[in-house]
Amino acid sequence: MEKPEYRDVEAAAARLAGVAHRTPVLTSSEANRRTGAQLFFKCENFQRMGAFKFRGAYNSIAQFTPAQREAGVVTFSSGNHAQAIALAAQLSGIKATILMPEDAPKAKVAATRGYGGEIVTYNRYTEDRDAIGRALARERGMTLIPPYDHPHVIAGQGTAAKELIEACGELDVLVVCLGGGGLLSGSALAAAALAPRCRVIGVEPEAGNDGQQSLRKGEIVHIAAPKTLADGAATTHLGEWTFPIIQRHVADIVTVSDEQLRQAMRFFAERMKMVVEPTGCLAAAAVLSGVIPTAGQKVGMLISGGNVDLPVLAAILNAEGA
Repeated sequence: MEKPEYRDVEAAAARLAGVAHRTPVLTSSEANRRTGAQLFFKCENFQRMGAFKFRGAYNSIAQFTPAQREAGVVTFSSGNHAQAIALAAQLSGIKATILMPEDAPKAKVAATRGYGGEIVTYNRYTEDRDAIGRALARERGMTLIPPYDHPHVIAGQGTAAKELIEACGELDVLVVCLGGGGLLSGSALAAAALAPRCRVIGVEPEAGNDGQQSLRKGEIVHIAAPKTLADGAATTHLGEWTFPIIQRHVADIVTVSDEQLRQAMRFFAERMKMVVEPTGCLAAAAVLSGVIPTAGQKVGMLISGGNVDLPVLAAILNAEGA
C-alpha cells in the first residue's frame, strides 16, 4: 500500500456516496457567544452506527478482493471501530471477528453483536491487542483492518472533514479528536487540500497524551494504556501511517481533562439537544473551555460519535444539578 493522499480521500468519498450519511453541520449561538468565534460542529454522532468510524471501515472493506471477502475481516477496537467493521461487513455480506477489551462500553458491545460481529475479549491493561489481532488474522486467514493505522481507513475518515469544509468554506482552525490518529490524519489531508491556510489542531485526553508527546519529540512515543472517560481515545501510541501525516500537517496537539469532557457533554445535551460520547467531545471541550483560543476566528470541529452507555450519560448529566 502507498501512503494516503488527498486523492484517496476523494476516492473514498465516491465509495461512500449513498452508503454513509452526509452528516449535518450545526451551529450554536451560545457556543459562539462563549468563545467569540464562529463555530461549526460536524456531527458524526449522527453517522451510521453512531460515529465517523463507519467511513474508514466501509472504505476499507469495499476494496477487498474476492478472496478477502470469502475469508472475512478481523479487527480490534474499544467500540466504535468494532461496530463500524461489523456493520460494514454485514452490508458487504462477509464475516467479521472483533477483538474488544473486557471493559468496553456495554452499549458498544451490544451494538457490535447486533451487527453480526463475533466478539473475542481481551484485557487492555495486560494484553497486546495488536499481537492478538494479528494472530487471529493468521489463524483464520482473515484480513486485519486496524482501527486507525491503515491507508484506506485514513482516507475514509478524511471524508468527514472534506464534507465539513465543503459545507462551511475555508476555515481558520479545524479541531479534531485524537486517539490513534486516523481521523486527525485524514482530516489533515482534507484541510491541506481544501483549506490550505487552516490550522489543524488535535485534542487528546490528559491521561493519554502520547500524540502530543510524539509531535513535540519528533518520533512515536508509547505510553501505558490510559484510564480516561474518553474510551475511544485510550490508545497507547500513534501509527506508522498516521504519525508522518500528523507531523507534516498538524499545527499542535492539546489535551483536556475528564471534567472538561463532562462539561462539553452537558453543553451538547442542554443547549444543542444531542447525545455526544466523551471521546466525541474532545474537540469541543478544548474550544469551549478556552484551551484553544478561537476569538474572532472561523472554527470547524469534528464531533466524532455519540455511542455512550446511558447510565454513564445519566450520571454525568445528573452531576450538574447535584
